[in-house]
Amino acid sequence: MTLNRRELLTMMAALAAAGPARAQGLPKLLCLGDSLTAGYGLPRDQGLVPQLSQYLQAAGQPAQLINAGISGDTTYGGRVRIGLSIRRNAPDAVIVELGGNDMLRKFDPLKSEQNLDAILSEARAGDRPVLLVGIHAPAGQADWRLAWTQIWARLANRHGAMLLQDLYAPLADLPPDQRGPFLQGDGVHPSALGVQRIVQHLGPAAAQLVAQTA
Repeated sequence: MTLNRRELLTMMAALAAAGPARAQGLPKLLCLGDSLTAGYGLPRDQGLVPQLSQYLQAAGQPAQLINAGISGDTTYGGRVRIGLSIRRNAPDAVIVELGGNDMLRKFDPLKSEQNLDAILSEARAGDRPVLLVGIHAPAGQADWRLAWTQIWARLANRHGAMLLQDLYAPLADLPPDQRGPFLQGDGVHPSALGVQRIVQHLGPAAAQLVAQTA
């Protein structure tokens, strides 16, 4: 069958409209986070959000992921912007990945917990499903590290949120001399390969979160 120019243009327009329509029919997942969520230092298609989107598609739980990651953001910054992000995007579910920069700046865990508590209260409004993503505390005083370790489960239980205790576990579990390919040059942010490893750890929980929106 040969299409004339008008028929070809009509078909192309229909296909172009179908893509957004399919996306609009998917559950919307707001990813609130810092540089890891934002995809710092990586090509646009290799960051956490696009790789997680691909994982969910392959797992049979496709979703429209909204990248609300800001490099350098803290729990306080997330507290300031969560309300606007919810109102602007009307997500069906939320992933909260914040706290790493608070730790690096040696913030008081109690104040960070208060910020996360406010974020989760807003995110969970109307029984919206939420996944809280914890992060292993870096080197520091034992009591400070213990305080951070205990925050995640306490907050998840308080708000009835899902919990991934330690997002960086797949990298931290590697022997130090084997971590090089999974990190960027700064030795802190994951490379595209590192993100891939992290997504394999995060993906099942994210798929379960999407399933809760049905």
